[in-house]
Order: sequence, then structure tokens, then C-alpha cells
Amino acid sequence: MISTIRTNSENPDFVALVKDLDSYLAEKDGNEHSFYDQFNKIDLIRHVVLATIDGKAIGCGAIKEFSPGVMEVKRMYTLPEWRGKGVASRILEELELWAYETGADKCILETGLRQAEAIRLYEKKHYEKIPNYGQYIGVENSRCFEKNIRK
Repeated sequence: MISTIRTNSENPDFVALVKDLDSYLAEKDGNEHSFYDQFNKIDLIRHVVLATIDGKAIGCGAIKEFSPGVMEVKRMYTLPEWRGKGVASRILEELELWAYETGADKCILETGLRQAEAIRLYEKKHYEKIPNYGQYIGVENSRCFEKNIRK
């Protein structure tokens, strides 16, 4: 059974999963990786969720405040052998609950066109496509989404 743990970016399991995520994204993003990487530093993230099975971390995600009432979903990753088993959905649900508990009204996120499985997840979880925001404005490979969590 999948369990979740709320922690922060100092958690060694989170740090290890993010290293795997960065390797995966470097391969997917190719020459664009350094652009995205500059916005994905993990120091001082206070809201991290780990998914575990029998105490082993198998996936992660985080939220951080983007603006008052808006939390940005960051660093979503599931180990390859656990994909398609509901791990990312469980992490995202816990992140949304935590965002709600902080008083946020909505969650936003950015993902790349090359991450088709991520786009399918967010659409399945009722995220709606929005114009690219912040540093992603004008970036052709970026797709941005939002979800109202106060419905």
C-alpha cells in the first residue's frame, strides 16, 4: 500500500529522488535542460511529499508559494518501475490537500511537452491548461496548468 510522508527538501530520500528526476529530465529536455534547471532548485522547500512502499521512497513532489493564495507544484517524480500504479496521483492529492491547509485557493504548475505522461496525469486530475506564466512565458516546450482547490 502506498503511504505518504510530509517532509521538507532536506530529506535525504527526496534529495536522491530529485537527482534521478534531474537525470531523467536532462535526457528528455536535451539542450533546453539548463534553462529549466535554474528554476528547480530544492533548497528551502518546506512542503515535500514522499510516496513510500514498505518504507522505501518511490516518488516525490513539492509545493511552494508562487503568490498569495497560489501554490506551485514542483519536482513531481516517480521511479520508473512504479509508474502507472497511482503513485503520482497519490502524491498530487496529498500536495493539493496540504496546499488547501495552508489557505491556498489554487495550484499551478509547469511541465514540458515531452512529458506526455505528466500532461495526462494533470488533465486526469482536473488541471486546466492556462497561458504560460512567469519565466515560462514564450517558452514553446512549456505547458502550464492550474486547478482551483477550493471548489
